[in-house]
Amino acid sequence: MPAVSKGDGMRGLAVFISDIRNCKSKEAEIKRINKELANIRSKFKGDKALDGYSKKKYVCKLLFIFLLGHDIDFGHMEAVNLLSSNKYTEKQIGYLFISVLVNSNSELIRLINNAIKNDLSSRNPTFMCLALHCIANVGSREMAEAFAGEIPRILVAGDTMDSVKQSAALCLLRLYKTSPDLVLMGEWTSRVVHLLNDQHMGVVTAAISLITCLSQKNPDEFKTCVSLAVSRLSRIVSSASTDLQDYTYYFVPAPWLSCKLLRLLQCYPPPEDGAVKGRLVECLETILNKAQEPPKSKKVQHSNAKNAILFEAISLIIHYDSEPNLLVRACNQLGQFLQHRETNLRYLALESMCTLASSEFSHEAVKTHIETVINALKTERDVSVRQRAADLLYAMCDRSNAKQIVAEMLSYLETADYSIREEMVLKVAILAEKYAVDYSWYVDTILNLIRIAGDYVSEEVWYRVIQIVINRDDVQGYAAKTVFEALQAPACHENMVKVGGYILGEFGNLIAGDPRSSPLVQFNLLHSKFHLCSVPTRALLLSAYIKFINLFPETKSTIQEVLRSDSQIRNSDVELQQRAVEYLKLSSIASTDVLATVLEEMPPFPERESSILAKLKKKKGPGAVSVNELEEGKREGGELNGGGDRGGDSSAIAASNASTPSPSADLLGLRTGPPVTAAAPSAGSLLVDVFSEAGVNDDGFLRDLEPPTESSDSLLAEGPGDSDSAPPSVVSEDPAPPLPESNELLNKFVCKNNGVLFENQLLQIGIKSEYRQNLGRMYLFYGNKTSVQFINVQAKPVEPLIEGGAQVQQVINIECLTDFTEAPLLNIKFRYGGALQNLSLKLPVTINKFFQPTEMASHDFFQRWKQLSQPQQEAQKIFKANNAMDTEVLKAKLLGLGMALLENVDPNPENFVCAGVIQTKAQQVGSLLRLEPNAQAQMYRLTVRSSKDTVSKRLCELLAEQF
Repeated sequence: MPAVSKGDGMRGLAVFISDIRNCKSKEAEIKRINKELANIRSKFKGDKALDGYSKKKYVCKLLFIFLLGHDIDFGHMEAVNLLSSNKYTEKQIGYLFISVLVNSNSELIRLINNAIKNDLSSRNPTFMCLALHCIANVGSREMAEAFAGEIPRILVAGDTMDSVKQSAALCLLRLYKTSPDLVLMGEWTSRVVHLLNDQHMGVVTAAISLITCLSQKNPDEFKTCVSLAVSRLSRIVSSASTDLQDYTYYFVPAPWLSCKLLRLLQCYPPPEDGAVKGRLVECLETILNKAQEPPKSKKVQHSNAKNAILFEAISLIIHYDSEPNLLVRACNQLGQFLQHRETNLRYLALESMCTLASSEFSHEAVKTHIETVINALKTERDVSVRQRAADLLYAMCDRSNAKQIVAEMLSYLETADYSIREEMVLKVAILAEKYAVDYSWYVDTILNLIRIAGDYVSEEVWYRVIQIVINRDDVQGYAAKTVFEALQAPACHENMVKVGGYILGEFGNLIAGDPRSSPLVQFNLLHSKFHLCSVPTRALLLSAYIKFINLFPETKSTIQEVLRSDSQIRNSDVELQQRAVEYLKLSSIASTDVLATVLEEMPPFPERESSILAKLKKKKGPGAVSVNELEEGKREGGELNGGGDRGGDSSAIAASNASTPSPSADLLGLRTGPPVTAAAPSAGSLLVDVFSEAGVNDDGFLRDLEPPTESSDSLLAEGPGDSDSAPPSVVSEDPAPPLPESNELLNKFVCKNNGVLFENQLLQIGIKSEYRQNLGRMYLFYGNKTSVQFINVQAKPVEPLIEGGAQVQQVINIECLTDFTEAPLLNIKFRYGGALQNLSLKLPVTINKFFQPTEMASHDFFQRWKQLSQPQQEAQKIFKANNAMDTEVLKAKLLGLGMALLENVDPNPENFVCAGVIQTKAQQVGSLLRLEPNAQAQMYRLTVRSSKDTVSKRLCELLAEQF
């Protein structure tokens, strides 16, 4: 910037500002301002032409008056005239006035645009920067139309100075954000991307902000930036603090640029190029290593910059979710922050670990910090940190620690901050239901929940416990006994009375044999609470009383006396009065048989998703629950192709609609939308709701499966060829061919069941699946990443309109009829911005998903190995290692394959052997596997033997891509 000479000090402006500051009252200030405005107006209208200095001074005074909160309705033309000056200070004041006071609808825009064009073409770097700053500050559509084609040329021109390039990049970013349809990079794309290689770090910092924004909207056009970003990041991470002196902040080299590079890489999946991926992994390892080094400065700025880079690196590791070693290391690093004295670091660590807990690779590592998190829940002073600790406990919960976590959350509830109690109650209720192996524990937990925080227990919670008790014979007696004991407390919450009235009315007979809980004792206990309750609860209790008359005829006279009392049949509330009159008449005139028929025990409720989930999601906002369960929690509608589009062997898989989701789906944070499935070969091959609670035994899996009747056809969505498979407004088009990366996306899920299947700038598809024998269930989550509606979603049972940011869940039941090689295709069609989007992906259903692990002794294994010695039964492949040969990672992947990993079987302890049986409807296919790693040569030899040759070949192909 040019130096400002002493003569440019504008003494008159300084005197005016001093006068304003010396005013003793508001009236005096207004009087002085009005006097100055009159003087400026007369000067502008006077016959004598003003020189540049005077114009600058008076325009500056107007600007100051405006900043004091007064309206300015003149002086705009004088400011525009200053733009034509050749003096920097005059031009600067002119641009400043225009940036602040001129709106986009001003009549002067055309004159301003002409002045800006002159400055941009002047090749004077100072004037060019002033013009670019003005364009960015105003940022109107008119300016975007005028300069969107010119600024990219300035940005990539070889003779443009570095300071101008920085301004041009940020100016273009501003215009793109306000008018993205006008900023078309086109031919400039590759040259803008190559600014990441610029020698000037300031240019790189400005350019990366622009590239990140452009990549989010057009990732395919800018995907070449990944390798350049990794290269630049590698140079920064490996540099010493003295190498980048101008861009080193408290001994941390280029922290802002490093964070922006890591954020840019989060717009893309892991690099496909092995060398680039290796270099990136090395960078991330270096960042994690530097976090362990002692600080080079005690200043807080040093630790802030260092931690900012670390957290962005961890976010990138979580985004990729493909490097087990890095995920575990990231978890351990965050675990150290959990006990840091800085509150903000503890908060961020808890928040990041919530996301890590949803990864298969790092879930176990997160669980090791359970005691620290529980301690944070109890001792943290800041309520927001305690809330994140509760979120993390919720996210890390599984069958192994559910009782401990639920107990701790219940304990914390007694002293929890009122602002988070309702959310805590919902989480305890969800966890207790999801991980209840023993349903007596579930009943105890919910009743304890009502006792501790009854005011925050919503109807959804006590409704749910009623549903579960009614649907499970084994827990009904225990529930009746427990709720009877709970009602004996002197102070009893109304929600407890509701649960007690319902359960005793249905199952009080199960405990009536004990004199301490005889029918009259039960009735008197309930009726003692009657007068303390609200009208809805009283109505429920009246229904319980009439049920008692059916269950216990000896209580009939006592209950009729209560119903006949004036407080009931003459009650001011019409609902209570009607119930009392009708129940009294029913008990008086109906025969025993009629009474038993009318008042028979409630039938089991149809299994459906817990409504508690929807309540929690609504409480926390869209997507808030899914972060704990599935980081890919944004969903959108889709369509699964029929058999004709799946490829030759994929017809071996029959998919059916799931009428209700499983309990494990409850924590996915959605209401279940009607599922969409493939047209199966025949209705007889369809499954009922295999994962619903009606088919779950104590170990939480399948029981009593039966195929549905022929009427199940009505459950099926029409295939792509059906005339009504989409709303009438959708133009029917053939399904798109599978994406080129479909096979790569499929391979990601060979050894895992959860994750992000596909993501682009519009749509994210997440998957969560579970299998048992030849049956499977898959949950697809479609997320609209834009703020615009997706309309005409071409899948009949899915809502045809998806709001921006909305989420849709799709459930598919799967049955393996015989072995297969090709995965079924998923075809998604919807309209975005008027354009039909049509894409096809391979669903990650591979033959290994139907493995039943088989434990074998060494002798049995090799005996069976020799029996499978025919050439066609064996498939073998020797290949180079694609990843680090880590023993734990290899074990995790082999276990993820679905086979049993056999210990101490192979004579060579370095080798891995596995055994399993593939369960299909047609037959069982026994398979044995032997993996021989050679760490020195970085090679593997994989041998698979199966009783069916096609299975051996397919398993060998799938596994060779995993190591």
